[in-house]
Amino acid sequence: MNAHDVAERLESIRAAGSRLRRRTRRERVETLGQVLDGWADPSSRWRQALLAELPGPTGFSTPMVRSGLAAGLDHWTADALAELALSDLGDDCLSESPTHPVSSFESTAVVLAGSIPMPTLLSLIAPLVLGSPVIAKSAARDRVTPALVAGSIAEVDAELGRCIAIVDFARTDEASLRVLLDASCVCATGSDGTIASLQASVRPSRRVLFDGHRLSVAAIGDELASSAIEETAKRLAMDICLWDQLGCLSPVVVYAVGTSESGSSEAAEVLTDRLSDALAAALESAESEMPRGAIEPVGARDIVRERSEAELRSAAGHNVKVIASDSTVWTVVRESGPELRPAPLHRFIRVAPVASTRALAEALAPMASHLAAVAVDGFGERTPTVCRELAALGASRICRPGAMQSPPIAWHHAGRGVLSSQARFTDIEC
Repeated sequence: MNAHDVAERLESIRAAGSRLRRRTRRERVETLGQVLDGWADPSSRWRQALLAELPGPTGFSTPMVRSGLAAGLDHWTADALAELALSDLGDDCLSESPTHPVSSFESTAVVLAGSIPMPTLLSLIAPLVLGSPVIAKSAARDRVTPALVAGSIAEVDAELGRCIAIVDFARTDEASLRVLLDASCVCATGSDGTIASLQASVRPSRRVLFDGHRLSVAAIGDELASSAIEETAKRLAMDICLWDQLGCLSPVVVYAVGTSESGSSEAAEVLTDRLSDALAAALESAESEMPRGAIEPVGARDIVRERSEAELRSAAGHNVKVIASDSTVWTVVRESGPELRPAPLHRFIRVAPVASTRALAEALAPMASHLAAVAVDGFGERTPTVCRELAALGASRICRPGAMQSPPIAWHHAGRGVLSSQARFTDIEC
């Protein structure tokens, strides 16, 4: 595909967009709700097609994809979409004459990244809800999901299907990228470097919604009952294993948090040991039920390097322990402190002690601008206070262990509304 092809697709959706905007928002929400109900149904042909086709290009194992789709899609329904529209755009947004009219952009370009289907599905549907046709560039690792989503929309409503175009071109094709970025609203996710490059290419008059690198963590307080540690570890292992830890909602470190504000870390150290052992057992069990997918040589080398580095620190007398599979399929590193260290991903998790919630805030401060979600447990009556402190740091989602990969469709990713961030609001005062 070249720049001429992209220009033709963009012009085509622009023409279709005028018809799209003549339909009421209620109509669009109800139609796209039917699409979501299809994706939420494990037996639907689109869901089955994704399960069959996604493992090949992404390297994910089929059992993992099946579990990941269930966690992510089963509750993304028509009702959830209608509730999102009302909460994000206003209680009267589905009426014929809303008090505060909401309009869309003439066209929306989406630059997709990664290989997890749920963000792709929502990125393609959200602009259509507002009345903006979509042109999307497929991610290099996942050309399957965008095509299937577009096909599912066209099957439910042919006219709506003409309002979405999927394009694919080389990362080095600057001419095609310039055409794509001529859309009125531009949305993109990717590495910080990719986002910086895109920002330099977008015209100033465009609405721009860019999301760079994000990461997630877990914080487990020492009020967690001893009898609950194994179950919490199983739930954390699920958060780690789904999508092989490659999404922004996958935890890269688990903090074992003590209660002392005086600096004593004895409780945190004990909890770190117990969580590390329980997580290792849970990850080993998960591997037999939900195998890790393929990994590129550079990824395997990163895991081996970080294991070796941790073992060297252990040999030097630090309270560090490596618990790992014989191959690279899972790794737990029991850390001696909360210092931020590289995250090789692919089911590599660090468990780090912090003496107090104050120390937790200090440990998270360097990554605050990149913080997505935090799984929280074991804080008892302090839970509301801890959640407020994490929110103040920048976390856009706080949940229980085991729920990290199941965000509601209305989750304020990067602290923004799903629909409102792509909408234009008008206040009428006369």
